[in-house]
Amino acid sequence: MTPMNQIVIIADEHAKAALGCYGHPFVKTPNLDALAARGVRFTDAYCNSPLCVPSRASMHTGRPVHEIGCWDNAHPYLGEPKGWAHHLRDAGRTVISVGKLHFRNETDDTGFTRQIVPMHLVDGIGQLGGLLRDPLPPPRKSSRIATEIGFGETSYQRYDRSIADHACLWLEQEAPRLKQPFTLFVSFVCPHPPYKAPAEFQNLYDAARIPPPKGHRPGDPPLHPWVAALRNSRNDDDFFNPETRSLAIAAYFALCTFVDHQIGRVLSALDKAGLNQTTRIIYTSDHGEMLGSREVWGKMCLYEESMAIPLIICAPDLGAGQACRTPVSLLDLYPTILEGAGVAPPSDFAPLGRALWQIATSPLDQERAIFGEYHGQGSLSGAFMLRKGRFKLIFYVGFSPELFDLKADPEELHDLCREPAFEAIRRELEDELRRLVDPEAVDRRAKNDQLRTIERHGGVRALSERGIYQGTPVPGERPVYVH
Repeated sequence: MTPMNQIVIIADEHAKAALGCYGHPFVKTPNLDALAARGVRFTDAYCNSPLCVPSRASMHTGRPVHEIGCWDNAHPYLGEPKGWAHHLRDAGRTVISVGKLHFRNETDDTGFTRQIVPMHLVDGIGQLGGLLRDPLPPPRKSSRIATEIGFGETSYQRYDRSIADHACLWLEQEAPRLKQPFTLFVSFVCPHPPYKAPAEFQNLYDAARIPPPKGHRPGDPPLHPWVAALRNSRNDDDFFNPETRSLAIAAYFALCTFVDHQIGRVLSALDKAGLNQTTRIIYTSDHGEMLGSREVWGKMCLYEESMAIPLIICAPDLGAGQACRTPVSLLDLYPTILEGAGVAPPSDFAPLGRALWQIATSPLDQERAIFGEYHGQGSLSGAFMLRKGRFKLIFYVGFSPELFDLKADPEELHDLCREPAFEAIRRELEDELRRLVDPEAVDRRAKNDQLRTIERHGGVRALSERGIYQGTPVPGERPVYVH
């Protein structure tokens, strides 16, 4: 594959369903829709853990969360094992990041030759309150998620505009001078909460026309016990009413349009710099957003709203307007980025993923298995996902599993584990899952690591009194803790 420049653009919490090119009836994402029309859109793409720190660490290293131990938002990536940025830099390539990385700090060697306006964990420590899992914390007394909604400016919006500014400036002034292909990683924070959008974008959406989310409709199934425990501990939904719930959803859609606008600015700068024909482009998100579905806000579940992500690739040597239905995940970005730059992976590591450039031009493989896991805030036990073919298994340690036919039941409303006719399929998927991981052993290891971190920071009582914050603050700001 001919080495080329690369731009890897990632948003935070952009669900697959919230783009026009993925079929949403009214969400406006014109720049991403145009990118998909020029390239390949993967219809079944997944994150490997529905939380920022573990998802980004896994994406960067090409390894599953249980292998690298970045369990949650208080176990950050420290630079080991080496990721794709290290290998590009060691091969003499320029590797620039702009925006959110969510590693420990800027001084750890995470492979980038330069970090521009990076966002990392608070004090290099992160969200300690999310470590309290056994037992889960009691319901919250207040919710910024439910109150900071609607119209208005936020520091995340200002930060995202500055990210676009810096990326455009780098493309216009520095990229044309380079003699070797570069990789530019541009990482936005929106549409991550708060669900608040500038009026120019919020006015595009009428909250009164937005239907209630799944779990607030007649006939929706009851919550799975694992999910019910998550929902009761992270009880943001208790602080909404039907009107504010719809307003928050409308604001989220407006933030999707806002971040699409910033992406359009970056792609325009690439064009103005004369680099369009020598650059490959990747767009994705670190995870999705439940958006009130099943009474959960944020992510932290293994349902499609939280796990399914947009993934679009575009290149001068790739066909236009294609939809690839082979399932893929963020683990595939590791070999994708290396191959696109013409850099071989290290000889002592066989990537678990496969380059998207190859997948997009190969025969359809709908039986490709995709793996995910979650060990973070709000979870009583480890949860694991295996998607293969039309079926998806969610395995909860200590709880009954769930099995869904995504072709017949894309909303995951009908758990087939209750039906004897699907017992063989459940066993087959669980056997394959267990060939990849020992769920019970991984759950114990995660909780032991988390307990050691809790003790290192003063114990359960100290962390309970500390509270939690909603979203990592932008550089220069401090978190606001709530209980």
